[in-house]
Amino acid sequence: MNDELTVSDACEQDATAIAGIYAHYVTNSAASFETDPPTTQDIAQRIVRVLGEGYPFLVVRDGAGAVLGYAYAERFGDREAYRFSCETHIYVHKDAVGRGIGKALINALIAACEARGFRQAFAMIAGTEPTSVVLHARAGYLPCGTLTGVGWKQGQWADIFMMQRKLGSGNETLPE
Repeated sequence: MNDELTVSDACEQDATAIAGIYAHYVTNSAASFETDPPTTQDIAQRIVRVLGEGYPFLVVRDGAGAVLGYAYAERFGDREAYRFSCETHIYVHKDAVGRGIGKALINALIAACEARGFRQAFAMIAGTEPTSVVLHARAGYLPCGTLTGVGWKQGQWADIFMMQRKLGSGNETLPE
């Protein structure tokens, strides 16, 4: 990672930058299955919700403090038995791809999830995003399934490629 880049916790004041990064993916790709970009207020509420539920929400900043990417985890599944599993999300500013930001974010997110006691991480990646599949594979995620044609976006059916990564000791030990 470039020395001028830093990973830190997100805050509500980052919502404008995050909304701008995310809007590109919502409107120009199937990387997100949302069809309308959320507002800055929507993103601020998401940050507060994610952090309030005990999950990490991270940003990468350049030397000037600009947000170049973000990542967060949230609960995987609504039922109580899923409480040690999380779903991870990573987005990098379209003009900053290829600078090691995704790698820095995913490594920091994995560490933050492990520190919180989570045991499994899942990523749901659109079949149109092979770069994201490679990023996750390099971070230790393994394929665990494909949901075929589950989303209609950009004038086509989109698949979801599911990947899973053990966090900490995974299911080899009892939860704390």
